[in-house]
Amino acid sequence: MNKKFIFSAVLIVIGTMSAFAQTNSITIQEPSNIVINKHIYGHFAEHLGRCVYGGFYVGEDNKKIPHVNGVRTDVVDALKKMKIPNLRWPGGCFADTYHWKDGIGPKAKRPKIVNVWWGGVTEDNSFGTHNFLDMCELLGAEPYLAANVGSGSVTDLVDWVQYVNFTGQSPMSDLRVQNGREKPWNVKYWGVGNEAWGCGGNMKPDYYANIYRQYATFMTDSKDAKLFKIASGASSNDYNWTEVLMREIPLNMLDGVALHHYSVIDWNKKGPATGFSEEQYFTIMSRALEMEELVTRHSTIMDKYDPKKKVALVVDEWGGWYDVEPGTNPGFLYQQNSMRDAMIAGVSLNVFNNHAERVRMANLAQAINVLQAVILTNEEKIILTPTYHVMEMFNVHQDAKLLPLSVRSNDYVFNNQKLPAVSASASVDNAGAGHISLVNIDANKSQEISITLNGSKFKNVTGRILASDKVTDHNTFEAPTKVQPQQFKDAKFENGVLKVKLPPVSVVVLELK
Repeated sequence: MNKKFIFSAVLIVIGTMSAFAQTNSITIQEPSNIVINKHIYGHFAEHLGRCVYGGFYVGEDNKKIPHVNGVRTDVVDALKKMKIPNLRWPGGCFADTYHWKDGIGPKAKRPKIVNVWWGGVTEDNSFGTHNFLDMCELLGAEPYLAANVGSGSVTDLVDWVQYVNFTGQSPMSDLRVQNGREKPWNVKYWGVGNEAWGCGGNMKPDYYANIYRQYATFMTDSKDAKLFKIASGASSNDYNWTEVLMREIPLNMLDGVALHHYSVIDWNKKGPATGFSEEQYFTIMSRALEMEELVTRHSTIMDKYDPKKKVALVVDEWGGWYDVEPGTNPGFLYQQNSMRDAMIAGVSLNVFNNHAERVRMANLAQAINVLQAVILTNEEKIILTPTYHVMEMFNVHQDAKLLPLSVRSNDYVFNNQKLPAVSASASVDNAGAGHISLVNIDANKSQEISITLNGSKFKNVTGRILASDKVTDHNTFEAPTKVQPQQFKDAKFENGVLKVKLPPVSVVVLELK
């Protein structure tokens, strides 16, 4: 055989193999009966730094910033556009030192306390139960109250439940009316403590399981509010914690088990929120992608005791955690938000969507000015972060039916380490429109994707993309729109297969009709 011919043939084969290796593939199945619960897209507002004060709340007497009863109207408008479904409050660690009765009644008579967890600043309790629950009504969001189990009492929690939920006459409902609210708020979601393994009391799982049983026993439903009780769950891969809770707490007393997981390089050296290296970026993304294993393994343990999946896995703290911005109070946890955070948000939400049968609630930490915030404020100024834009783009999945899928991804390689470059989830809404959310975490390479849609009759595709020149790019008060969604044009049907090309470090949401 001619050697020149053999050499040419080898080149053709190598080229074909190379082209094949560069094409990612996704196969999407027909709709399941699993609904992606809108509460997966929840948020978190702790009395921490400038999240509540200066973030959500600027005071009723503020003449500079437009507000409704002290709550910023620009924040309300932005969160409503994002379709925020629920908001967790007042903590976090703060919850287990918070006594709710300090935050009701005339503000001049409310006691001042020290926020021992976050900066040692004085908390004047000017933002309390009425402010928070009224704000949730403004937002159209369900309130999620975190109860004080660490330093509180069963009586305190029983009184709080009665204060916010009871319609008839009782000491607590009478006190609510006296304080200006006749109708109850009918709060459904309740966290029974927070991080009981740590700042919530440094408890052992068996001990906390008994404490939970005690508190839950006295938390009663009202006529218009059936309580959804959530146990303080594990930190990341503490699978024994979940095992003990599921084994020791009867299913008829339990509606959800929490899970907390932060994407952090090292708790002692977290690295900067901007100006980070590719090595730091790669490490953070490896931490974020751990969410898949965490959700899978915690769900497997829950399946053992709850095969019908009655109890929800509630990932009520997640996100990136870095060093605070230079010159800011270390206890305020204020950090910028870059395209790296958009990647964390995209891959995490895809994990939650794909595990929607068990994950039915989640809360990004935190909403404003703290950790992986969706909004940053500076006096009257406001910016929407890359994370905000991802969550706004992804809200098309809320309460839609999951489209199960399988992903075959190329690797994002750095220093002989590798991560899957492509992440995806898909759904179909009540109007019959399909949506596919795609993420390419590769800092350097575009990714071509072939998407096969089994059993679908979609013919048209449109989309939006969030991308920027560098993974470190972010919005500032001087350049608030540097990173924002744009129309996406790199998707088309070819012979029934959807072909997509994602730039490096990008998030795309496609709509199919």
